[in-house]
Amino acid sequence: MITRRRAGLAAAAVATLALTAACGSSDNQSAGTTTTDNVQPAGQGTNAYGYGSSGSGQGTDGYGGQAGGDSGKSAATGPSAGTLALHQDAKLGPIVTDSKGMTLYRFDKDTAEPPKSNCSGSCATAWPPVPADGSSAPAGIAKSALGSVTRADGTKQLTIGGWPAYRYAKDTKAGDTKGQGVGGTWNALTAEGKKAVDQEPTDVSVLNQPELGQILVDGNGMTLYRFNKDSAWPMKFGCNDACLDTWKPAKPADRSKLKGIAPKLISTVTRPDGIRQLAVDCWPVYTFTGDKQPGDINGQGKMGLWFAVSKDGKKLTTTP
Repeated sequence: MITRRRAGLAAAAVATLALTAACGSSDNQSAGTTTTDNVQPAGQGTNAYGYGSSGSGQGTDGYGGQAGGDSGKSAATGPSAGTLALHQDAKLGPIVTDSKGMTLYRFDKDTAEPPKSNCSGSCATAWPPVPADGSSAPAGIAKSALGSVTRADGTKQLTIGGWPAYRYAKDTKAGDTKGQGVGGTWNALTAEGKKAVDQEPTDVSVLNQPELGQILVDGNGMTLYRFNKDSAWPMKFGCNDACLDTWKPAKPADRSKLKGIAPKLISTVTRPDGIRQLAVDCWPVYTFTGDKQPGDINGQGKMGLWFAVSKDGKKLTTTP
């Protein structure tokens, strides 16, 4: 009897283990198991805009949303993007966000010429289209890059560089990029409407600023300036004391972490106070405290003395 009872308990344990494995969370699946990115209908999640968050036990349509066709209802577009911004992402570089800092994305199955959205139904639940109305461009995004496309349900969707723009329901806070690379078809948007891709960290790189063209920026994407009262040879520093409260000496750069600029133009100089400062073509360069995001050029032409720097190391005298 004891032997039979032990055998029965062992069989029950095996059955229980099998059931547990079959119902286990996708977070604990073994290597090689394909997972899908499920999103519940709008209003059931905790996203700041009221979009759905992750669900379970539901099929998907390959977009990262629920399976099923177009319901014929208007997509839950949410609020206007407001004044867009450029956010310097540690991996992707400058990417477009809305006024609340939420990342905007593009979809490879859409088209830009002519603009057309191919994301509707459950796809638009996972990726709510961004309304065109009320959107405006910051300094780092050309006004001409913004446009709109009329969706099948008659609503107008924001386009950037011709590409329809979306938010992602699983992004819950400013700076999230959980939608990057989903399904191999979704990518954060750059200022020109291109796909953001992983980049190596840089200390100095080139940014295409709509009004000034190609300018040098630091590792945080902030514009670098030079000062007419400095000099390159002999070395002289005209910005000292209170001036340094507004114009911060740029940190020295590693020549192996440059993008778009010749290494020979990059050097380091030592200020009279002992601070080591980045120099471009032997000119000390600074960032401006009045610039708040990549692409800002609020320091350009200040007092007729401060100017952004071209990728060739020359000052750019164009005044916006």
